[in-house]
Amino acid sequence: MGWSTEQAEAGTQSGQGGSGVETAGAETRGAEAARAPVALSPSRASDFMQCPLLYRFRVIDRLPEKPSAAATRGTVVHAVLERLFDAPAAERTAVGARAMVPGEWEKLLAKRPELAELFAEDAEGERLAQWLAEAEALVERWFSLEDPTRLEPADRELYVETVLDSGLQLRGFIDRVDVAPTGEVRIVDYKTGKAPRPQFAEGALFQMKFYALVMWRLRGVVPRRLQLVYLGSGDVVTYDPGEADLRGVERKLLALWEAIQLATVTGDWRPRPTKLCGWCDHQAHCPEFGGTPPVYPLQVRPADGGVVPQGRMGEI
Repeated sequence: MGWSTEQAEAGTQSGQGGSGVETAGAETRGAEAARAPVALSPSRASDFMQCPLLYRFRVIDRLPEKPSAAATRGTVVHAVLERLFDAPAAERTAVGARAMVPGEWEKLLAKRPELAELFAEDAEGERLAQWLAEAEALVERWFSLEDPTRLEPADRELYVETVLDSGLQLRGFIDRVDVAPTGEVRIVDYKTGKAPRPQFAEGALFQMKFYALVMWRLRGVVPRRLQLVYLGSGDVVTYDPGEADLRGVERKLLALWEAIQLATVTGDWRPRPTKLCGWCDHQAHCPEFGGTPPVYPLQVRPADGGVVPQGRMGEI
């Protein structure tokens, strides 16, 4: 969700951004053996609903993904919008926020040197300059949608985690939490893309309802409003959830987690082809594109309760 989600998608799902943390020991990816999923976040829930095999590649196999210019730009923009509130209200200006963009990019590059490959063939720096200008334009557009001089967020990049009565652990980061003097809570998420058409809006709202559910279970109060700020198109989408909404989300997540657990123990992670496959980094490992998944790194349990190592997915 927001910055946390984009960090995870832009990088290697290392868990540093919060919403990509679904496996024990994920922060030391590559140094430890694969482990079964232990928690769920909005981004990984969306992965499984989009394609179970994609979820496996990201969470269990932890296959590397190429840095994305768009997702990396989103990370920089989110960093600016988070840190802008460090300044006194009168100093939160569009000019000042734009000026923060190059510095936040340099900070991110220092932490993740591999991002330099995004501009490896840009000797004159033209592509980088255009990319930074696009990030600055997104930051500036935000000022036409919200007035930071009138906002004092209760939390920014808030890590939340809760365990439902069923034992399912939910976790992730929320871009911004506003609390009114009367106690009403608003959850805000920044999106650097364009607002989806109404028939495709449910995916983004699902993420917001996920976090509303977590906040409800943590604090005992249903958030008054969920707000999506689309910087790419200049739209603000709001939704006011109720307890019935959030109970429905909880039931959906429990069913989803049961499906994930079943796939984990059987090793049956089936691809689900969609138009989004064209942007997937894992086509070389996907049967839909003639590829072969890596050897499944966990043990599988057949119906008789025994445990046998799994070979290639095609052998299941």
